[in-house]
Amino acid sequence: MTGVPRIEFNDGHSIPQLGFGVFRIPPEDAERLVAEAIEVGYRHIDTAWGYFNEEGVGAAVRNCGLTRDELFVTTKVWNSSQGRAPAIESFDRSLETLGLEVLDLLLIHWPAPANDLYVETWETFVELRESGRVRSIGVSNFEPEHIDRIVAATGVVPVINQIELHPFFQQRALREYHAAHGIVTEAWGPIARGAVGDDPLLVTLASSWGRTPAQIALRWELQHDIVTIPKSATSERIASNFEVFDFELSADDMAMIDALDRPDGRFGPLPADVN
Repeated sequence: MTGVPRIEFNDGHSIPQLGFGVFRIPPEDAERLVAEAIEVGYRHIDTAWGYFNEEGVGAAVRNCGLTRDELFVTTKVWNSSQGRAPAIESFDRSLETLGLEVLDLLLIHWPAPANDLYVETWETFVELRESGRVRSIGVSNFEPEHIDRIVAATGVVPVINQIELHPFFQQRALREYHAAHGIVTEAWGPIARGAVGDDPLLVTLASSWGRTPAQIALRWELQHDIVTIPKSATSERIASNFEVFDFELSADDMAMIDALDRPDGRFGPLPADVN
């Protein structure tokens, strides 16, 4: 097995570049599937309070036989828990449900701008980081104006922004903003809910490489220095999605995939619409 590269954060910590996402994995399946992912070689698990499967994720992490420092665990605070007291309560609840003493990464799940609590929530995240119970803090689905506000209020730049990103929705302007501010880009929905399997170019490249279209998409993201967290509920695909470190797309391959970006490529909601 080739080791998973790590991407450096602006706070001195780092994150495994490929992780296992558990969005929409039923609570009763979470422990088994996360345990399988860890057995395959994943060392980064991404969950959230809003996925309702933290208990199974935590059980798999605690019972896998690895030391705590060998695994990287992310969870998130949901919109209804924004604000100082609710965010602290959500974090405490997640840590207890996971059964962990320290969390690697805590994210604000959405900015929920209509509620106008994300700045107060970020101030609270800074306090939580200073307490030592979470190592790194970041955001998810934030736009530049949201990040500018929280940085202006605290002086603390998020280590990461987890956003919808895949070959059909490449978020180039936001990635450039991240790069300019020392923020890591992380992709959710990295295989576009399986739509990569229907794209003629990705199918052709997969055939030429003896790979799957999903592996081609994930490899494209890795070569753009994006952290990516594919989700699957089947053992075969969990393993397949991890087998992306023993080949490298050519510059021509990368350029052709870059050209798949399109204005209507987003399949998730607009950040401003989620509250």
